[in-house]
Amino acid sequence: MKRAFDFWLALAASVLLLVPIVMVALLVRLTSKGPAIYWSDRVGRHNAIFRMPKFRTMRIDTPAVATHLLSNPQQFLTPIGAFLRKSSLDELPQLWSILKGDMSFVGPRPALFNQDDLISLRTSYGVDNIRPGLTGWAQINGRDELPIPQKVELDVEYMQRQSFGLDLRIIFLTFWKVFRRDGITH
Repeated sequence: MKRAFDFWLALAASVLLLVPIVMVALLVRLTSKGPAIYWSDRVGRHNAIFRMPKFRTMRIDTPAVATHLLSNPQQFLTPIGAFLRKSSLDELPQLWSILKGDMSFVGPRPALFNQDDLISLRTSYGVDNIRPGLTGWAQINGRDELPIPQKVELDVEYMQRQSFGLDLRIIFLTFWKVFRRDGITH
């Protein structure tokens, strides 16, 4: 049932958001060199690597590491990168990953392929057995501000409590957090 819900909601959202998606893509292209979409290798269900799209918020010469590992991430932001991140508009292309089945609307955020500490900890608790999400329990309980062990604790809690009702609650709270810009560091 979760997969069907994800597919139909992603399809409806893609249609409803088509104009804003095209507008953001054009703005990215007009304000910086390079493609509008950045594809990153992410860790999915059962630790399988998949390509996840986001609107590009960083310059094309940015090292391929988690943003928090950059000494000065602001120096790599495109002119509209900070706005896209704060508004979470950079996440819109991930509707493709949901349609494709690589992601769900709700689940642990997919780790970068080189976040070995996060991947290892999630695997040790079995979190790798669930599909990663556009948003998740850790996202609404701290987002970028959480240390990795705490993120994984929240991922485990979500895994143990998964339900359609909890997913709807997380989706609603995500919209609220994005609107209030809670827990966004970059």
